[in-house]
Amino acid sequence: MNLQDFVKQYDKSGAVILLEGKRKVADADKPKMIALGKILAENTSKMRFRSGNADGADFYFSAGVISVDSSRLEVITPYAGHRKQYNEAGKTYSLDDINLAAEDKVIYQTKSNKSHSRLVDSYLSDKSGALSAKAAYLLRDTIKVTGTMDMLLPASFAIFYDDLEHPAQGGTGHTMHVCELNNVHFINQRQWLDWISGKY
Repeated sequence: MNLQDFVKQYDKSGAVILLEGKRKVADADKPKMIALGKILAENTSKMRFRSGNADGADFYFSAGVISVDSSRLEVITPYAGHRKQYNEAGKTYSLDDINLAAEDKVIYQTKSNKSHSRLVDSYLSDKSGALSAKAAYLLRDTIKVTGTMDMLLPASFAIFYDDLEHPAQGGTGHTMHVCELNNVHFINQRQWLDWISGKY
């Protein structure tokens, strides 16, 4: 899929494009990620963009979108005030704002990796512990894809910046797994770097 095909298919009302990835970003890739965010925002008008407000990939992709239209960027944070000084999104939703007791799908899919089950149970029973903090990020990552029952639309497509030598690991890997569970197509920089060739 090239950029033109992507825009034609996804620049529709209600479409949500997830922009995210690894916290560790090669210096040479930072301006490319900003360029992609900017190009996507400049060449579309209806799709919205979603981020987790994390350092690294989330920050650089978002910077590109914000340079064009911050109102089309929404972030989902693991707790209220998360990296507030770096958040210039039009809308912010905190995990604290979401009634997880009503979000069976979010809980089930976050726990689909058995190693996450105890973390999630810890968060649901006591949000103050170290395990709970880890679970908050996992739950946030799941919601970025699934959306919620009454507040957030599900993601339509996801664009990642991954560690290509050790792909699909950590929180990025979890988010990719949730994309797969929900049939949300995604690409990484192997594909989207072609989208900015000649424009970067």
